[in-house]
Amino acid sequence: MTNSIKKIAILFFSVVCIPFAYGQKEFYNNNKFKQLDEELPTPNVYRTGSGAPGAEYWQQKADYVIEASIDEKLHRLNGKETVTYFNNSPETLTYLWIQLDQNMRATDSDTYKIRQNKIKKGTNINQLAAIDGFPEYDGGHKIQKVTTADGQDLKYTINKTMMRIDLPTPLKSGENFAFKIDWYYNINDRLLMGGRGGYETFAEDGNTIYTITQWFPRMAVYDDFNGWQHKQFLGNGEFALTFGDYDVKITVPSDHIVASTGELQNPDDVLTATEKQRFEEAKKSDKPVVIVTQKEAEKKEKTQASDTKTWHYKAENVRDFAFGSSRKFIWDAMGVDINGKTVMAMSYYPKEANPLYGQYSTEAVAHTLEVYSKYTIDYPYPVAISVEASNGMEYPMICFNYGRPEKDGTYSPRIKYGMISVIIHEVGHNFFPMIVNSDERQWTWMDEGLNTFCQYLAEQEWEDGYPSRRGPAENIVPYMKGEKDNITPIMTNSESLKQFGNNAYGKPATALNILRETIMGRELFDYAFKEYAQRWAFKHPKPADFYRTMEDASAVDLDWFWRGWFYTTEAVDISIKNVIVKELDTQDPKAESAKQKAERDNQPKQITTIHNEEEKLVTRVEKRPELKDFYNSYDPLDPNIEDFDNYKKYQSQLNKKDKAWLASKHFVYQVDFENVGGLVMPIIIELQFEDGSSEKKYIPAEIWKMDDTVVSKVFVTEKEVTQFVLDPNRETADIDTENNYYPRKPEVSRFKLYKSGANQPRTYDSGRLNPMQKAKKNKK
Repeated sequence: MTNSIKKIAILFFSVVCIPFAYGQKEFYNNNKFKQLDEELPTPNVYRTGSGAPGAEYWQQKADYVIEASIDEKLHRLNGKETVTYFNNSPETLTYLWIQLDQNMRATDSDTYKIRQNKIKKGTNINQLAAIDGFPEYDGGHKIQKVTTADGQDLKYTINKTMMRIDLPTPLKSGENFAFKIDWYYNINDRLLMGGRGGYETFAEDGNTIYTITQWFPRMAVYDDFNGWQHKQFLGNGEFALTFGDYDVKITVPSDHIVASTGELQNPDDVLTATEKQRFEEAKKSDKPVVIVTQKEAEKKEKTQASDTKTWHYKAENVRDFAFGSSRKFIWDAMGVDINGKTVMAMSYYPKEANPLYGQYSTEAVAHTLEVYSKYTIDYPYPVAISVEASNGMEYPMICFNYGRPEKDGTYSPRIKYGMISVIIHEVGHNFFPMIVNSDERQWTWMDEGLNTFCQYLAEQEWEDGYPSRRGPAENIVPYMKGEKDNITPIMTNSESLKQFGNNAYGKPATALNILRETIMGRELFDYAFKEYAQRWAFKHPKPADFYRTMEDASAVDLDWFWRGWFYTTEAVDISIKNVIVKELDTQDPKAESAKQKAERDNQPKQITTIHNEEEKLVTRVEKRPELKDFYNSYDPLDPNIEDFDNYKKYQSQLNKKDKAWLASKHFVYQVDFENVGGLVMPIIIELQFEDGSSEKKYIPAEIWKMDDTVVSKVFVTEKEVTQFVLDPNRETADIDTENNYYPRKPEVSRFKLYKSGANQPRTYDSGRLNPMQKAKKNKK
């Protein structure tokens, strides 16, 4: 073996073999600022490295013609549909996948099988029925037949919540295929069984509100990223859906009002002359106009018609279709100007929701359209509807919300603001994911998180001091500081999230708010966020498309942020580890000697010295002065001639600027910061001065690039600092604020002193009456 070969062999062994023998740690880059290249998919002709759709981006289309009817006695929906599927992909398809979401409610559903259960002392019959999958309820889509457009039977296979239709001939690129499905399903009792849709019957008058959702067999998404998205529907992961045009006829009892996705095509057949007149007035009104009054709805509640009417709606370029139906509905509407286009903001609600819904719902719809359009894209659809149905769920142009006051018409602030928030949130879903059409079955945060962030913006523009639940950084702290075993990264599949609300709603919304307010700034963030919405409106974005667009449109490298906030469960906890005061050595022998002597004299005395002084001990040298010599009067801190000569030489080398700086008073502090939580973030520190003033300094997160555990920063001030405070405005979600102060502040907690004995005061239950009820009581 030659020497050169020996050298290569030794190098290979030391670089490759030894690390393999002792683990891979040497090979893996654990730097917090490592780029996301390995985690993100490689850009291609469909999705570019900038985050924009590529030159050859494509997506499928599915048009629906549906006829449906509700049997109010059986609580059953009967339907038949014709689906025309357009293959815009470059591939040839031999089968199609259809979503049968109602099968999640079949008694043999995996949803019930995988759900963990525990029996509690207070378990009731309904809870036991839920554990058992509600065996008395015959749930699920009942497929009657599947045929071609001309009536030829098609072979199909149902796999739980998915149905595969085998095509008679391969569907080539650019071709379309039409097929028909007839089905029915038994509508679930939503208050008993839960769920996004169903029915609610009011015991007081025997009438029902239907919220019909996930009700028809729907095309699954086929795209460039996954092929078919046919993950089974287990309940949490919502919906990946294909855009298309809808022509839907809905037959219901004749005294019902139908609120629906789309525009009404036959108002002359289903509305009275008065209702049509009021609707026309509402188009030009800047305040809600009542189209069906409470008095009119109450009259219908007592009669309950037995004949039917058919409502005909059409919707273009939507990914889904939903509707609500009831004779209980009060209906109001108003026109909203969205960049020169009138959009009808409307609300449908039972009398049980008044006066809250009548006062706030349609106003909240209009407000949402205006604010979201400002930050994303102009709302493109003709209507936006809020239906009060004691829940919260979203569909194109329509959503179902809660908001019922007490029977006396009063309500708590929790109900009021909760109602306004849920309306903003569910109407806001029109933008995410109904228009910016992300894959909810895979990534809940891409619709819920982005929408919750925009909800926060809209809430803060509703009124000063709005009590937003999610968005402010400090509100996510309890989740971030929780047990790591009970937390999952944001980048986790929808069905595997441990804390659904915190993970998919709260944390991503907070992260975006921190990006906007603290890291990027509003101008850069708003531009990039709007660019994302415009690029991916009516398309199917993935996480990488969002990450890349936000960076591409802002020139801000955010890989460290996505990695920390979205891919890990680390928390923000930056501590002021230490502060060192650095005094300038003026080299003036006289001045420096005085400083050094003062420091020496201020040193604490030894305990022996203290006790000797207390005993007034007289030393031997004090008794015999003749023992003293030079060193008894010598002070090593006294300046000498050599010190003064050196000072003169130093002074001669200084220019005017140097001398002016020395003449002014400066304070120099070295502050050591420790990253305790693991999540790197900007360092925001406030310097509080002895004169009561303060100064806030912003240090970008990149200060942690070379060392993500401890970093140091020197601050030079003209005033003495009395307190250093990290993150003074609580904008980074720091989970431990006690170590944010230097010097440390004592923790303060309160306690009450009660009189000893049996007559201790009772705790007042403030929840018995809401503030409005208390105010009424006080007036009396």
